Amino acid sequence: MAARFFVIILVFTLFVSESTFSQILNAESLRKVTDTSGFSGSASLDFQLKRNKNDFFTISSNIHVQYKMNNHLVLLKNDVDFQKIEGEKFSNSLISHLRYNYKITPTLAWEAFLQGQYNKVNLINFRGLAGSGPRFKLTQSENYKFYLGTLLMYEYEEVLDNVTPIQRDVRGSFYISFSLYPTEHISIVSTTYYQPKIEQIKDYRISSQSSLVVGLFKNFALKTSYTFTYDAFPAVGIPNSQYDFTTGIAYTFD
Repeated sequence: MAARFFVIILVFTLFVSESTFSQILNAESLRKVTDTSGFSGSASLDFQLKRNKNDFFTISSNIHVQYKMNNHLVLLKNDVDFQKIEGEKFSNSLISHLRYNYKITPTLAWEAFLQGQYNKVNLINFRGLAGSGPRFKLTQSENYKFYLGTLLMYEYEEVLDNVTPIQRDVRGSFYISFSLYPTEHISIVSTTYYQPKIEQIKDYRISSQSSLVVGLFKNFALKTSYTFTYDAFPAVGIPNSQYDFTTGIAYTFD
């Protein structure tokens, strides 16, 4: 019943939201470790202190649902931000991400994903991504996991700086990630992405995100994240580097 309830909410927000926060989504944050088949996921409410062109105070919510069956895993995530800029202006952003993962061997999986986003602050009117590639598990420990991903993706992007034309490019997406579970109630996840344009290597993006999740009581946890992003060629007037500091409460379900 709980899974059905959150699926309904997710589908609703996907269709009625008008507004993406980070320019590169940390897909590792989507994964919920579970050995059981069926639906699982989470919903959270976050508060952010952010700096790029201005100072921001942001309230954001996200809903994540995943379905696992044997070697198949499907992830679906929708995030919405409401931002207060320099104490008076408001801006919205939205990101929706769908990912399929098929485990070939215990150390090798194949991934494919679709993503759409909008971000008024970064002048992104629309960015659509579609990609695929292998994912390697580098360790066997269930408490300390390291992964390496190498994907190719097609990118379509429209920006609102009145200068940059519509972009249609192929990029690489290389990432290294680790997940640490030192105790039953604490998890640490860190992921770093490098995404160069294939035809112009000097046009690249880097994103690094680290998250600490501490269990409070049944199904509820305190989540704190720090994200740093760098874009070699952002929209005109947007700084190359940005950061986010986020903390909030998460509810998980199986």
